[in-house]
Amino acid sequence: MSGEQRVLVWDLPTRLFHWALVVALGLSWYSAEQGLSGWDLHQWSGYAVITLILFRLLWGWFGSETARFGDFLAGPRTIARYLRDWLRDCTPSRGHNPLGGWAVVALLALVLVQAVSGLFATDDILRSGPLTGWIGSDMERTMTRLHSRTFDLLLILITLHVVAIAVYRWVRGERLLMAMISGYKRNGFAPPWIAPLYRAAVAAAVAVGVVWLLLATAP
Repeated sequence: MSGEQRVLVWDLPTRLFHWALVVALGLSWYSAEQGLSGWDLHQWSGYAVITLILFRLLWGWFGSETARFGDFLAGPRTIARYLRDWLRDCTPSRGHNPLGGWAVVALLALVLVQAVSGLFATDDILRSGPLTGWIGSDMERTMTRLHSRTFDLLLILITLHVVAIAVYRWVRGERLLMAMISGYKRNGFAPPWIAPLYRAAVAAAVAVGVVWLLLATAP
């Protein structure tokens, strides 16, 4: 359409985080299915997941405009208005839409619970998380159950996420997947502020440092 232009809405760190998390979660699932032979990979993929989530939390405060929580977390009235006009007004959101913003938060929270609970989980035989020494046996069992049940919820949420991407593509014509690959959307948006890459490097270093310190002080 005339007047439309390609605008960079997703910065490189946000896109790298997104796809790195997909890979890390995939490796976590695959390695868990391998039993004892996949234990080392499962541990390291779990550490990667925690590092990525910590980075994204920092980037949600100090990153580019569309990556910040304050940019895409909407209140109840905005969400209600968005749902009311969902079919009538198909204008794409510059960043996350009001529903997608809260879906991102839910996904980040659930992934973090899944990964952190794994640090304290055990099979009571051969495999235990690195931080099980900090808690008693009752709490170990609780965290192990949490680790298992959260994974089931995570599968449901990921499935809904994929379905939503397909629905937005075929019903509203929004190419959400391609935007997260290229970083660009086409609708004549005002370009958002993009944070310099050194901020992402600092956030990544802090996230890696926190996870390293946590594991280094493990009993």
